Amino acid sequence: MNKKVVVALGGNAILQRGQKGTAEEQMENVMSTARQIVKMIKGGYEVVISHGNGPQVGAILIQNELGSQQVPSMPMDICGAESQGLIGYMLCQSLGNLMEEEGVEGRCPVCIVTQVEVDPKDKAFRNPTKPVGPFYTEDIAKKRMKINGESWIDDAGRGWRRVVPSPDPKSIVEAGPIKCLVNEGYTVIASGGGGIPVVRDEDNRLRGVEAVIDKDLASEKLAQEIGADIFMILTDVPKVALHYEQPGETWLGHVTTEELKEFSRQGHFKSGSMGPKVTATIRFVEAGGEEAIISSLHEARDALEGKSGTHITR
Repeated sequence: MNKKVVVALGGNAILQRGQKGTAEEQMENVMSTARQIVKMIKGGYEVVISHGNGPQVGAILIQNELGSQQVPSMPMDICGAESQGLIGYMLCQSLGNLMEEEGVEGRCPVCIVTQVEVDPKDKAFRNPTKPVGPFYTEDIAKKRMKINGESWIDDAGRGWRRVVPSPDPKSIVEAGPIKCLVNEGYTVIASGGGGIPVVRDEDNRLRGVEAVIDKDLASEKLAQEIGADIFMILTDVPKVALHYEQPGETWLGHVTTEELKEFSRQGHFKSGSMGPKVTATIRFVEAGGEEAIISSLHEARDALEGKSGTHITR
């Protein structure tokens, strides 16, 4: 049987550093990313794709703010759903066109707008830390904190930004349909941007919450729930490094979960960059996954074949 791979795309797969974020720029980047995905599919892998959405949601929030005098602003869960749709559209179109060009049959791409359940008692809700949206002056931030009860911080001297909780993913609401589609041969795009965070109320009904789920942790939860063999995180570095960009920098080829946990305890992986990726790969392997891989986007197929990237096993 073909191996099932969940591929978590980094932000560089959709928007490159220094770009404005036009539709044309993003579509060009997505097409380049799609070429890497099609290589995997042609190699016999069943691929499920997840992706980041930070710049896209940021743009939607700014559009919300600027247009709020004419149309109602939407809450963050709705904005997240919008971003899943626009990125899913670009990926589906690019993958479909490339599959047609290269004669790939039976792997039709499809996007699932995905909800991810979180615990309303998660400690993250008591300590919002994730910056979202545009920068504002201190006066405006304090006014909104007072009127709306929002949390704001001075973001590295660049201005004030709203912060929201970043709870741990508990389950993928649409995991069943996603698994069925994969088993039927579809190439599924799901859990974009960490998924839409939802909680269950006292009547067991789902409702969206103002929060952001780490995309790598949500992708790992998706990989677990659909029974993936391999969980792969594609980013802008070739491997995981110790002493990154410092004297003694060392790139890791093969590492066990125990070794990786020890390196993490030593403080090698920052919470805002490699930390969540390392945590996600450890979770996947310890939950029974065959292997987790962290690699650069442009070496994805080689990494699957064991020729590049960092490989994490038990």
